[in-house]
Amino acid sequence: MAKEVVGSMSDWSGVLKDLFRQIDDGSLALEQVKALVGHRNPFIILDSLLQEWSRFYQKYFGLELDFSDLNVSEPPPGFERLIIVVQGLTLNQVYDVCAEHFTCWRYADDLDKAVPNNDRDPAKGAYAVWFRNRQEADEELRNLSVDQLKEKGILGITLLERLLYELKYWDEAKDHLDISNWTLCTGSRDADGDVPRVDWSGGKLKVDWSYVVYHGGLLRSRAAVPCLR
Repeated sequence: MAKEVVGSMSDWSGVLKDLFRQIDDGSLALEQVKALVGHRNPFIILDSLLQEWSRFYQKYFGLELDFSDLNVSEPPPGFERLIIVVQGLTLNQVYDVCAEHFTCWRYADDLDKAVPNNDRDPAKGAYAVWFRNRQEADEELRNLSVDQLKEKGILGITLLERLLYELKYWDEAKDHLDISNWTLCTGSRDADGDVPRVDWSGGKLKVDWSYVVYHGGLLRSRAAVPCLR
């Protein structure tokens, strides 16, 4: 059965006329129209995001990087936050840069030693991941333990990606992630097999941990969609 068209034909005619005008004058690029047809955000332009990440790494880590050759796939619907992790980047590096700009606390002095197991490892090369663009961790994943998420086949954010997201968000908004909830970093495990968690509370960024069986309304992962190379 054909779906009913919402809106009058005159409304559609006006919108389509304006669409073709913007295509003709260059206001809309071909990639934006492709994204619209594919039910994706047409205003996410990968080139500009890659340039943005180059500026970010230069500003905070003193690295001159060109991501033009990095394989970054188009974002799936609803996943509009790109995180790029450069080769060799460590947890201690990112935490230390965060601590230069706002108050931080961590449950272990050496996070690289404390959290050795991660689903994605920049020691093997730079990579990119898409997440939902949200200040709070995913509502859809509330009250789900690590084992439950694994059963559902949901990949989660690593601790390194979460700390990078924090710094990037602060750079953009001068605000912080997870004011009301905790991000459960289900893509990482510490040396004891527990799961790191991160939030902003008491005026500081807190890196703590939870048992893999823990679940609750405040514990939420962030679904990850890696850009496969």
